[in-house]
Amino acid sequence: MRWVTRKNASVDRIACPWLIKRFIDPEAEFLYVPAAEVASVAEREGAIPYDVAGAELGHVDGRCSFESILLKYGLGDPALDRLAKIVHGADVAADVEVTPEAAGLKAIAHGFAMVHGEDDHRKIALESPLYDALYAWCQHDAARSQNAS
Repeated sequence: MRWVTRKNASVDRIACPWLIKRFIDPEAEFLYVPAAEVASVAEREGAIPYDVAGAELGHVDGRCSFESILLKYGLGDPALDRLAKIVHGADVAADVEVTPEAAGLKAIAHGFAMVHGEDDHRKIALESPLYDALYAWCQHDAARSQNAS
């Protein structure tokens, strides 16, 4: 399956490929193009658009794209829900204080974007272990919260 979004990715446009490859389609391909070309590339390549204005898998009803993908694909997992709050806060400037980890993720993601510019595939490769680690932490945190109940 192919997926397409805007180039020069940070936060949501890196977190979403991690989510897709880990839980939806391990063989997914990601295309990064200028924002004005996303719709035409999606049509031409048969790709699913995400994190772009007007996309079903974008910022809709207060959700970030990561959250929209969780909803669309029915990924109900307390650890993913916890991770989604962090990604949301890191991606949506007005909500950065929703959880303390969001500010850290925002700084790290923007740092990767500064260092690697528009090399979006390199950012996916380098940041995926970060999301693996953050997800593991979220699993631990969710289990601890559940045991405390």
